[in-house]
Amino acid sequence: MSRWRATKASRVFAALQRIGWSVKRQAKGSHKVLQREGFSRFVWAFHDRDEIGPRMLARIAKRTPLCQQR
Repeated sequence: MSRWRATKASRVFAALQRIGWSVKRQAKGSHKVLQREGFSRFVWAFHDRDEIGPRMLARIAKRTPLCQQR
């Protein structure tokens, strides 16, 4: 069982911004390229109202330090 619960993409994106991620580039639609010093870029491809499940949250946490902030 995952320690992550499903949540809205807007909440996860806001959490990433609070810990230092910023939008480097935004294309049409939902794709945004995020950057943070010391990390490789991260592509965010969710609409604000999308529900992100526990498995995808775990994947996001591996690529970002999100899991350290919880």
